[in-house]
Order: sequence, then structure tokens, then C-alpha cells
Amino acid sequence: MSENVQAAHSPEKSGAVNEIVEIVKTVVYALAIALFLRVLFFQPFTIPSASMQPNLYEGDYIIVSKYSYGYSRHSIPFSPPVFEGRIMASAPQRGDVVVFKLPRDGHTDYVKRLVGLPGDRVQMRDGLLYLNGEQVRRENLGTTRQVSEYGGERDVTRYREVLPGGRAFLTEDFGPEHDLDDTEVYVVPEGHYFMMGDNRDNSMDSRVSAAVGGVGFVPAENLVGKAQIVLLSWRAGASIFKPWTWVMDARPSRFFHSLK
Repeated sequence: MSENVQAAHSPEKSGAVNEIVEIVKTVVYALAIALFLRVLFFQPFTIPSASMQPNLYEGDYIIVSKYSYGYSRHSIPFSPPVFEGRIMASAPQRGDVVVFKLPRDGHTDYVKRLVGLPGDRVQMRDGLLYLNGEQVRRENLGTTRQVSEYGGERDVTRYREVLPGGRAFLTEDFGPEHDLDDTEVYVVPEGHYFMMGDNRDNSMDSRVSAAVGGVGFVPAENLVGKAQIVLLSWRAGASIFKPWTWVMDARPSRFFHSLK
């Protein structure tokens, strides 16, 4: 005579297993929602350099809207080659602060201001920006002494620049006779854009060809999104591993700062 023996399970053990399963499910759901929002709507970025001063500072934590220009493969983490071009595309405007993938490698994130649209002729002469043969209007707001990131001090002049169409923003300039103060005329190809840093003498941008380590013209496909707001900001020296710097090195005046 045989007997069927059924193992008894501890209620405590079953409850613990169920709790772990629920925690894992919650984490998976949260990650899926975060990925969905990151791909379709918003993505955070940290500014690593001073090339966009005085509008973006090193240590700014910005939010970029992914939907502003539609979607390309670069809207997806790691830029998988799932499709070409853009879907639901919307053209960026001259003067937008744009995050894009560096054309020469397709992976590095850059942030610059869109200055030249397809078909535009862009040139620097004596430190002045020209678009389609016309000098871009700018107003001198004064010169100050600033500590250089390379040590020492230097004069920095701030300007209020107004692009065709009326978009106005601040720029910084170290003075005449810098490397990119006089350039050739760049004719922006169809389907591409011309990007410049607001810190005009401290920016590797479309004025420098990708062949020599610069940005060059940026294909529309490489646009990631439009920078909308500085959410948080910390000075150099702040570290996630030094909790006291979260307060001591914070820049509260830049929190929730809207970008122009």
C-alpha cells in the first residue's frame, strides 16, 4: 500500500517569498515607467564644462524635453540602430539650447545653442557673429575679472545678443584675436544645424570641423532634445560621496532656472 506524501510549506517562508516577488515586480515596474518617461518625454543631463556660460554653468543639472523635435534612434538609451531619421519630427528654432549626440562618434552628449539653420551662411569676423551676411546685433553689458579654470584671472565681457527672429540671450567673450574669432563662411547643409557655445572663446563647436576633433555640422537625426530648465546646480567640488557638499556647494539661485 502506497501513500502520497505532500510536503508541508511553512507559512512564514511562503510569505517571505511572496514579499520578495512583490518587491521585484515593483522595481521592474518602476524601471519600466522611468525608461518610458526618459525615452518619450524628459531626460536629465549634467553640464560638464563652462562652454555655455553665462547661461549654463559647470555643475548645472538640466532637464531636456525629448518630444520637442520628435524622436530618432538617439532618443533611446545607447542609440540602437532600430530606425533612421526622425519620427514625429518638429524643426528646432534658431536660438534653442540643444542637447545632441556628437556627430563624429554618435554617443557623446553635447549641449550648445543652435545658431545656424539649413541653408544659413555663418561666419565670425573680429569676434562678431554674422548670419547670411548681416552682423548679429549685440549690446555690451560690461567687462569683469574672472578666475580662469586654468588658473589666474582674465577679463570677460558679457553681451546681450539678439538673433534674427528676436531670440535674445547672454554671451561671454575673452576679447579679440582668439582662435575662432575669424572664420571662413560656413554654409549649413540641408538636414543639418550649426551649433555654438555661449562662451564664445571657450567652446569647441560647429566652428571646428569634426575631422580635427570639433563638432562640425550636426545632422537632424543627432538631436536629442531641447534644454528647458536648470533643475539643480552645484559648484565644482561637490560630490555624491561627500554629503556636506550637497548643501555647502549648492547654487540655490539657479534652482528651477528657466532657459532662454
